Amino acid sequence: MVNFPIIADQDRKVSELYDMIHPNSNENFTVRSVFVIGPDKKIKLIITYPASTGRNFDELLRVIDSLQLTANYSVATPANWKHGEDVVIAPAIKTEDIPAKFPKGHQVIKPYLRMTPQPDL
Repeated sequence: MVNFPIIADQDRKVSELYDMIHPNSNENFTVRSVFVIGPDKKIKLIITYPASTGRNFDELLRVIDSLQLTANYSVATPANWKHGEDVVIAPAIKTEDIPAKFPKGHQVIKPYLRMTPQPDL
C-alpha cells in the first residue's frame, strides 16, 4: 500500500510545468523526479534521476530523517550522516547556551563546528 501522493500526468502538463523531465530522456519514459514537500507545503528536496539509474531509497529515507531532525532542533547533518550519528550544532547557537539546549554534551572541533549526539534519541 502506498501512503503518499502519486500524480497521474498522462498528458505531461504537470511534468513540463515543473521541469520534471530529464533533458536527455526519451519522450516515452516516465518522469523520474522525487519531490519531498514539508508540512508547510514548501518543497524541501527535488531529485531527478535519469531513466537509466534506479532511485536510491536509502538516500531518500536518510534525507527525510535529516529534514525532520533539522526542522525540530537547531542542528544540521553532515555529509553522509546516518540516523543515530552526531550532528552539527547550528552556528547561531551561542556556546554558552549549548549545555542547556544539548544536555548530552558536545565537542568543539572548530569555533564554528560543534558536534552533539543526535538530540531526539
